[in-house]
Amino acid sequence: MPARVSMRPLRRREFELVKVCFVTSEGEKVTAEAEPGSWLLDVAQGAGMPLEGTCEGQMACSTCHVIVASEWFGKLVPASADEEDMLDLAAGVTQTSRLSCQIELTEAIDGIEVQIPNISNDMQIG
Repeated sequence: MPARVSMRPLRRREFELVKVCFVTSEGEKVTAEAEPGSWLLDVAQGAGMPLEGTCEGQMACSTCHVIVASEWFGKLVPASADEEDMLDLAAGVTQTSRLSCQIELTEAIDGIEVQIPNISNDMQIG
């Protein structure tokens, strides 16, 4: 006897967009939204933030360095040792600095606020 096949259409999983608030070096707040699973660097670039991401997310530079608001920092997956090493090369690093290419947006960080540093320096490139 052949297997029965349902002809109901598959339902796409419903999800809410994740909101991100970028604070520019001039103090201007720019809000963006993206699907869960998006990378913060891509969202920042799409919102016109001046983050280079020279290495395209391979953690070989520090041109996507951002400063995460302290109330959000503990909600992120901890930085890897490699990310910490790259942050050592970034200018203007703080205790809540991260590489935006390593932050995956999830519902848990909906509304996250990140500051774009007013100085940037990629010591890998010189």
